Amino acid sequence: GDVVLDPSPADDGEETYGPIAWLADANHEPTAMLESAQRDELATEGVARAMGELDDRSRRIVTERWLKVNDDGTGGMTLHELAAEYGVSAERIRQIEVAAMKKMRQALTASA
Repeated sequence: GDVVLDPSPADDGEETYGPIAWLADANHEPTAMLESAQRDELATEGVARAMGELDDRSRRIVTERWLKVNDDGTGGMTLHELAAEYGVSAERIRQIEVAAMKKMRQALTASA
């Protein structure tokens, strides 16, 4: 029999999906891909700019805790590892991390 690619709406108000819904993938249209790439680039630039406003210690903590991925897929250092390296408590590392994230959020909001 015939296959209806784009069925008419159902009588009960529910959306109906035919094969055309699976065939039409807007995510891979050139315009959508370009817009996505531009958004990613702007986000990356924004994060880099926000990271640049942090002091070295805060930048390292944020990088180790949120951005670093090791070859085996694991993340960066733990609060306790960073605490041992800097000679402070894990709680102090957490406080520095929270303050750094707040500062980055403000920088990203200001640049948006």
